[in-house]
Amino acid sequence: MMTKKSPCAVALAMLLSWLVAMPSDSWAVPAGAGERAGEVSRVIPAVNLARGGKTIPAAAKTVVNWRDLVNTQVNARARIALDDGSVLNVGSDSSIQVSKHDAGAQQTELELTYGKLRTQAQKVGKPDGKFEVRTPAGVAGVVGTDFFVEYTNNTMNVIVFEGLVKVCNLAAVCVMAKAGQMTSVRSGDNSAPLPPQQATLDLL
Repeated sequence: MMTKKSPCAVALAMLLSWLVAMPSDSWAVPAGAGERAGEVSRVIPAVNLARGGKTIPAAAKTVVNWRDLVNTQVNARARIALDDGSVLNVGSDSSIQVSKHDAGAQQTELELTYGKLRTQAQKVGKPDGKFEVRTPAGVAGVVGTDFFVEYTNNTMNVIVFEGLVKVCNLAAVCVMAKAGQMTSVRSGDNSAPLPPQQATLDLL
């Protein structure tokens, strides 16, 4: 059991304080998207939403639809409240697409092309439900979890704060990481993700 003063708890507090202030800068959305996924709950200093070839400034309460692409610039962050109650904190210099978010069916698919994302996901109770974050290196699938995903330098890093996360490479070789642990997987590497290990502050 981890204490509240463990490295992971301290890391969680620091990461949360870092992400709470979050802004984001630009979003690109393919034409034809339109199914609502959630809405922006906080941006600092500004966010742009591109949809149907147009770019508009986004603010709190701006609707986020399926296939919206959120691109944050350096020093920009955003927080997105999904309709099922899950919260996405998008770090600076990051790109994430909400590929699918069906709150009723409990099916969520996110694509992190690069950068950092902290997700506080609602518990998935339906047999066919899923909550996945995909990167070019692999997939993190969760059930009722608070976790962090980073994709940089062709490597996907996952840190778990609460619950369990199933981390798989693109060849479907997987490991299970629990609260207080981290693992990583490299793009193009078909070997299993690294065995989960204790997460420490210097890994953030």
